[in-house]
Amino acid sequence: MESMTSAFQGISPLPHLGVIRVEGQDAASFLHGQLTQDFSLLGLSEARLSALCSPKGRVLATFIGFKRSHVDILLVCRRDILAAMVKRLSMFVLRAKARITDASDAFVVRGLMGQAALSVAGAAGRPWSRVDVAGASVVFLYPADGMPCALWVAPAETPAPDAEPASAEVWQLAEVRSGVAWVGAATTDAFVPQMLNYESIGGVNFKKGCYPGQEVVARSQFRGTLKRRAVLARAGHSLAPGDELFLASEPDQPAATVVQSAPGPQGGSEAILSGQISAFAGGSLHLGSANGPAVELRPAPYPLLEDI
Repeated sequence: MESMTSAFQGISPLPHLGVIRVEGQDAASFLHGQLTQDFSLLGLSEARLSALCSPKGRVLATFIGFKRSHVDILLVCRRDILAAMVKRLSMFVLRAKARITDASDAFVVRGLMGQAALSVAGAAGRPWSRVDVAGASVVFLYPADGMPCALWVAPAETPAPDAEPASAEVWQLAEVRSGVAWVGAATTDAFVPQMLNYESIGGVNFKKGCYPGQEVVARSQFRGTLKRRAVLARAGHSLAPGDELFLASEPDQPAATVVQSAPGPQGGSEAILSGQISAFAGGSLHLGSANGPAVELRPAPYPLLEDI
C-alpha cells in the first residue's frame, strides 16, 4: 500500500464517535466486571482499549476508556451502537454506585495526526497513554504508517487546538492503517476479541478475572482453538463493514468479513478484515462470491502475541 504519511497530519472531526460517561464510587469496579480490560487498576495517565462481550464471547462493542478522575470514566465508542451499549450496561448496574449516560453532547472528540498530535501533547506517547492538556484528555493510539495518532476529548465548550484541519475521511483511513478495529452496528456480535487481534494490542487482560464471555475468550487463547485473525486489505472497489469475502476454492462459505473500511487515497477502499488464518496464508479472496472482485491482503502492522 502506498504511504499516506504526508496526509496523516492535522486535526480531524470524528462524527462517527461518541462518549459514554460512567460516574460514581463504583464506576471503575463496575466496568472492571463488564469489559475485557482492567479498569480497577487504571491510572490517570493511561487509557484502555477494551470490548464488551456477549456471554458467548462475541464482541458487542469496542471502547477506548480513561478516567477523568477516580469516580468519572469516559468510554469512547462508535455512535451507531452507543445508545444500545448505554442500555445494556445500565441493565447490569444493579446495586453498584455507578451512573451511565450518553455524554456525546457534553464532550467533543477530535483526532490528532502527525505533528498536530506532537504539538498538542508536547511529545509522542506510547499507545494507550493519556495526558491532560488545557482541560482536554489526549489519548495516544497505535500509529498509522508510523505517524502518531491521538484522540482529543474535551468538554464541548473547549476550544479546538490550533492545528491544520484534516478531513474525517483521512482519519478513517488512518484508523484502518493502524490495524486497530472498532466494532459498529454492522459487525456487532460477530467476533471474539482475538479475531480482531485485541489480545496483541492491549485490548484483553487475561489476569483480571470474570466478565461476560470471559471463559470463551480465555479458552480461545489457551487451548489453541483460534482460527481467525485480522489483517489489512485493499481493493479497487467499495468495501463496507459486514461485507463477506470468499476463496475461489471454497465458494460455499465466507472466509473473511470486513470489520472496518475507508476510502482509498487512489480510489477504491482499504479495510481491516477478520478471517480464517488459512485463507490469508494462501489463495485469493473475492468480494461477495468466489467469482467476485479480488482483494489484496497485507499483514497487520504490529506483531501478534505469539510473536512478541
